[in-house]
Amino acid sequence: MDLFDYVREKNMDKEAPLASRLRPTTLEEVVGQEHIIGKDKLLYRAIKADKLSSVIFYGPPGTGKTTLAKVIANTTSAEFTQINATVAGKKDMETVVQKAKELLGMYQKKTILFVDEIHRFNKGQQDYLLPFVEDGTIILVGATTENPYFEVNGALISRSSIFELKPLKKEDIKKLLQRAVYDVEKGMGSYRAEIDEDALDFLADIAGGDARSALNAIELGILTTERSEEDGKIHITLDVASECIQKRVVQYDKTGDNHYDTISAFIKSMRGSDPDAAVYYLAKMLYAGEDIKFIARRIMICASEDVGNADPMALTVAVSAAQAVERIGMPEAQIILSQAVLYVATAPKSNSACNAVFAAMDNVKQKKTTVPSYLQDAHYKGSVNLGHGVGYKYAHDYPKHYVKQQYLPDEIKDEKFYVPSDNGHEKDIQAWMKYIRE
Repeated sequence: MDLFDYVREKNMDKEAPLASRLRPTTLEEVVGQEHIIGKDKLLYRAIKADKLSSVIFYGPPGTGKTTLAKVIANTTSAEFTQINATVAGKKDMETVVQKAKELLGMYQKKTILFVDEIHRFNKGQQDYLLPFVEDGTIILVGATTENPYFEVNGALISRSSIFELKPLKKEDIKKLLQRAVYDVEKGMGSYRAEIDEDALDFLADIAGGDARSALNAIELGILTTERSEEDGKIHITLDVASECIQKRVVQYDKTGDNHYDTISAFIKSMRGSDPDAAVYYLAKMLYAGEDIKFIARRIMICASEDVGNADPMALTVAVSAAQAVERIGMPEAQIILSQAVLYVATAPKSNSACNAVFAAMDNVKQKKTTVPSYLQDAHYKGSVNLGHGVGYKYAHDYPKHYVKQQYLPDEIKDEKFYVPSDNGHEKDIQAWMKYIRE
């Protein structure tokens, strides 16, 4: 590093956003996440002993994924390199790997590679890292807001320890805000600001576990609020605090209980034919940044499981919506999803298709059966000599393209798996099946 780089780095430290300046440099300074970095926990011991193996941190924004990576950088004796998957390419990784090989070969020094937003790497990029993680050339530290079991290469997952970061508790956010307001060295203590208790509670609550959101709000408040003429201090009141966060952060953790509660309510509202509730939960998920592909998948499942043949068009609409949102993206995708949700919610309901396959699966597990000989394949040489296909009645040769014939195995010939409901199109199916059977 030359003199100009040194000066530039020092200036960036001073001028960086508050959330960046306030990042801890040691484990003792980290607030929250005791479930993974408590003093008796594996991750804490591994970082302290400088014996870290490849890890992936995942959780909502502002929960400390990059913070933990920075703590590792300040603690380890290994070479620490950072790249961001949103802008890094294969050439960047090749450079890192080449340097890591040299350090390991010449000085027996390990290299830790921190990949922020690792889910942004495509399969090829993730595959490139695999052999070097496997042979120990690099120790991978990945950070992602997406569930790594869905978004990260399975081979990388199997070679890494996964640590889930939870949204910070309200008390944790309050500690960080107080540090931000009164810490002279890293925070904004030199501004001589004070924050009212109700403002502190409000910001800690509305941040929804996102420390960065809360710190950005307090920084904006201190920088834009005039000093009091009475005591010369900057007072962060409830009014100031509420003005600094214009958009409420929805309490919606995409990897936690609230995520599953919301999607559960969403599906049950469509199943229960309540379009207003269904579109409300859709809006809540969209507002919180839920993956539109995930939402579309749930609509398709509901269209088949809960509507089924009562309205066969429901699945068609849902599948079309899923394809459309992938091609179009947000914000227009919300309109397409809304149309599909409202169609499924207002369609007649039947779970007969769902019940049919589950009943058939149970029967398959319990009973051993044989396909009737006349239904067996008669296309290969010698099959007719074995009686395969002999006596089969070709339905299209008969009136109404139907002929009475046993299709189920003899062992379960009287079983009934599909029982159409009286709703929607299934009422017509029911009538047709009764007609041709009688």
